[in-house]
Amino acid sequence: MTLLEEESLKLTEVQRLEGHTDRVWGLAWNPATGADGVPAVLASCSGDKTIRIWQQRSPSSTSFDCKAVLEDTHSRTVRSCAWSPSGKQLATASFDATTAIWEQNGSDFECVSTLEGHENEVKSVSWNASGSLLATCSRDKCVWIWEVLPGNEYDCVSVLQGHTQDVKMVQWHPTVDVLFSCSYDNTIKVWADDGDSDDWHCVQTLGESNSGHSSTVWALSFNSTGDKMVTCSDDLTIKVWDVDIISLQSGDGNASWRHVCTMSGYHDRTIFSVHWSKEGIIATGAADDAIRLFAQSQDHSVDGALYKLLLKKEKAHDMDINSVQWSSTGDRLLASASDDGTIKIWKLESF
Repeated sequence: MTLLEEESLKLTEVQRLEGHTDRVWGLAWNPATGADGVPAVLASCSGDKTIRIWQQRSPSSTSFDCKAVLEDTHSRTVRSCAWSPSGKQLATASFDATTAIWEQNGSDFECVSTLEGHENEVKSVSWNASGSLLATCSRDKCVWIWEVLPGNEYDCVSVLQGHTQDVKMVQWHPTVDVLFSCSYDNTIKVWADDGDSDDWHCVQTLGESNSGHSSTVWALSFNSTGDKMVTCSDDLTIKVWDVDIISLQSGDGNASWRHVCTMSGYHDRTIFSVHWSKEGIIATGAADDAIRLFAQSQDHSVDGALYKLLLKKEKAHDMDINSVQWSSTGDRLLASASDDGTIKIWKLESF
C-alpha cells in the first residue's frame, strides 16, 4: 500500500456505455473473464427492466460493446445482478419480487430459473464462494438462502428474519459461508449456520450501539483476504471493520467483527456504493455524483488516520452514482452506474 500512497494517481474515463433507457442500478464483472486472454464481461441492470451484457473488444482494449440485452423476463426494475463464481450463471433481482437465473447459450442468454417467495421488491442477490448457495433480500425485511441443486433447481433452505426494515444488500464472505446483510434499519447483520444443519441464525448485529451507522446502510464489501469489511451509509460515513480471520476460517461463524475506523467528510450526500479492489483500494459512489478512492495509510503519525483519501472525482456522472465495481482482475478498471442512465469505465492510472 505504500506504493499506492506514493504514486500520483488519476482516474481517467475510458468509455461511456449507453443503451439503458432508465437509471442504472447495479453492475457485476464476470469473474471468469478479464484474464488469460479472455475479454472482460460486465453485466448492468436498470429501471428499464433489462440487463445488458457488455464485452471488452479485446483483452488489452478499453472499449466495450453491448453483446446482449436480457429482457421480457422481469416486469419491473432490475435492482441487482451477480455472476456465479464460475461465471456461467447470472442472477438478477427485481422489484417484481423475483430473482431470475440466466445462462449463456451461444451468443444469447436464457432465463433457466425464476426464484419466487419474497413478498415484494428483491433488492440484492449474492452467490457464496463455491457457488452452492445463493442469498436474496427484500423490502419484506427478509433474507432468503437458496441451495443450488442440479438441473437449475433452487431450494430455499432458510428464511432469515431479524431486520426491522427494508434489507438493501446481501453479501457472502469471500472465503467462509457466513452471510452479511445491511438495511434501512441502520444495521449490518451477520448470519451463520450450525455446521451441517440449515439452521441459519444471526450471530452478530453491528449497529449504532457498537460504533455502527446512524442511518440506512446501503452497501458493504470485503478486502481480498476477508479479514476486513467496509460499509457505507446514508449517514455520509464509510466504516471499516475487522475480524480474527483465523478464528473465522476455523469454522467459528460467531467470530466477532469490530469497528476499526470511520471516514467522514468525504461525500456530502448519501453514499450508495462501496467496493474494495483486490489491490486494496476502496471506491465509493454517492448521490453527490462523485467517486472517491481510499487506501490504507502507512503513516499513522500524521493524523492517526488508518485510511487516507487517494483521489476524488467530482462530477463523475450527471446524477446519483448507484454502483461502483472494480474489475475482478486487478487491472485497475472501475465501472460506475448512475441515475443518468449511463455506465462509465474508468482506468486508475499513475502519472
